[in-house]
Amino acid sequence: MASKNVHLSRRALGIAATALLAGAALPVQAQDAYPNKAIRIIVPNPPGGTSDVLARLIGKELGETLKQPVIVENKAGGNGHIGASFVAKSAPDGYTLLLMDMSNATIGPSVAQLNYNPLKELTPVTMPAYSPHLLVVRQDLPVRNIDELAAYARKSGKPVSFGTPLASISQLAGILLAQNKGFEFNVIGYKGGAQALADLAGGQIDSAMASVLATNPLVQGGKIKAIAVTSAKPFAATPGVPTVASQIPDFVTGSWQGLLAPAGTPPAVLDKLQATVQQIVARPDVAKRLAELGSEPSDMSRQKMAEWMQAETVRWAKVVKDNNIKAE
Repeated sequence: MASKNVHLSRRALGIAATALLAGAALPVQAQDAYPNKAIRIIVPNPPGGTSDVLARLIGKELGETLKQPVIVENKAGGNGHIGASFVAKSAPDGYTLLLMDMSNATIGPSVAQLNYNPLKELTPVTMPAYSPHLLVVRQDLPVRNIDELAAYARKSGKPVSFGTPLASISQLAGILLAQNKGFEFNVIGYKGGAQALADLAGGQIDSAMASVLATNPLVQGGKIKAIAVTSAKPFAATPGVPTVASQIPDFVTGSWQGLLAPAGTPPAVLDKLQATVQQIVARPDVAKRLAELGSEPSDMSRQKMAEWMQAETVRWAKVVKDNNIKAE
């Protein structure tokens, strides 16, 4: 009888073990089936901006490729941090994603009290696109490049005014540029970059720095003058404009558009999203549309993006501390 009980116990254990293994396999099967419902891409800015346009472009193609609806939802406010926090607190299942200008994620911790940690509560998926900044000046300012701007600033007897949203990537990049060239900007704070560019076109300020998407129409319309681009090499959308990096080695800034998910999202889901988005932005028709927006495709992997986020957060924290930068 004892041996029969032992036999039954072993059989019961075997059944239990089989059930546990089957249960352990369920998450893998669920990941293999991803996605099986609609995906949301949260844009933490109002409609019409670079992140919004890119999210809608990628979302349409992503939905067609993955055979599930992709809904783009704007959650603006707090310089992008309201929408980013919402995604950081969402379920890590791959169905709520964030597409944002990565400068908000890398500068934010140094200039604001955030209710989330971008480096710990968000995980990179991929960096689908990059758009450099243009350093632009009023049309009648007698300078053609940053060396001439620096010389003009030193000779004029008063600082060159520089319009920018405060505690933004454009303000920090402008400070770095001026320090490297031995002069100082008179920073004029604005609520948004569009207002600064409008005043620049009207001749009320001397200079500004903003994305190619925002500045190029005004440059091409003869309203303002581009004197430098912040890409590592000459940028196709701004032919003839010299790079800052040609005069200040390794000076590269801009609008890095990143796709992120809540921390803890399964690696298999992240890999599938990364591969799909990278295939989408590499297509000639999508690359052409990105060029029209003043951007170019990026193939930065999620591993490289995580390293980049760490390095950029450290880089801008130093600039913020050294220059006592305050948020609005």
